[in-house]
Amino acid sequence: MTTVTATQDLERVLDSGQLPALPHSAISLLQLSQNPSAGPSDYAKPIEADPGLMGQVLKFVNSSYFGFSREIGSVQQAITLVGTRAITNFALWNAVFSVIPNPKFGPFDLKALWLDSLRRALLARTLGKALKLRNAEDLFAGALLQDMAIPLLLREMPEQYQDLVERRAAEGCRLSGLEREAFGWDHAEAAAWLANRWSLPAEFINLIRDHTQLSQLLQNGGQVDGAIVVALASLLPSCADGTWQERDEFLSGFERITAGLGVDLQELLVETDSNTAEFAPLLKLPIPRQTLVQLLTEVA
Repeated sequence: MTTVTATQDLERVLDSGQLPALPHSAISLLQLSQNPSAGPSDYAKPIEADPGLMGQVLKFVNSSYFGFSREIGSVQQAITLVGTRAITNFALWNAVFSVIPNPKFGPFDLKALWLDSLRRALLARTLGKALKLRNAEDLFAGALLQDMAIPLLLREMPEQYQDLVERRAAEGCRLSGLEREAFGWDHAEAAAWLANRWSLPAEFINLIRDHTQLSQLLQNGGQVDGAIVVALASLLPSCADGTWQERDEFLSGFERITAGLGVDLQELLVETDSNTAEFAPLLKLPIPRQTLVQLLTEVA
């Protein structure tokens, strides 16, 4: 549990740096998402006013991720077919992707971080749909944004994080555990703080904040929800590692979440790998050198 002092320390770290501002188009879409009477034409306006975002949205809806048999040529048509929530969530991540700075921290690769986030988001969405959760698109966005504070923390605390990065590699520990040991908070809480500063919807903030707490979420009992799925997805390996350090924890969590529901792990990973290979080039990201299926097989 994070103490008041630790929370104050985190806020001091983040307040000391120059926090990026979200583009106007993303803010407009978030405001529209809180208005139940807003329709496709309302959502289309801020997207069409931002040529870069409009191009990304059209690439997104014309990818095999959705599998339309004909090309979608207009933003309004895209919103009508895909839904305002999917488009808003994608636009939100695209906006965050564009403003988070590269900390120029040792071997850290910003594109690798976004690729990891993309793969985890795709798995969260696919598993959420398989479990028939109503908020699968929110899981996609929540998982995409879960690590967005890491570059800011590396920039603001380079010396402290150098030690944590070295310990993570040497000891095979999760970064979040090392952060809590050193600071009393982790990057999930930092990302949730940033999301709150940007006035993101509360459901996103909760998904982001809890993504490092899978064991605690499972211990709480009750129905499987989006927070558990996003936390499970966070256990996927980093594309930069070449190993799956949290494989056993992932498998144990997957078995508990899907017990008796007939969700096939191999099929889930194959679909995630396929979607990642399709989606990554749209965002100018590399395709992972190793698929999840390969990593699962090699470790086994």
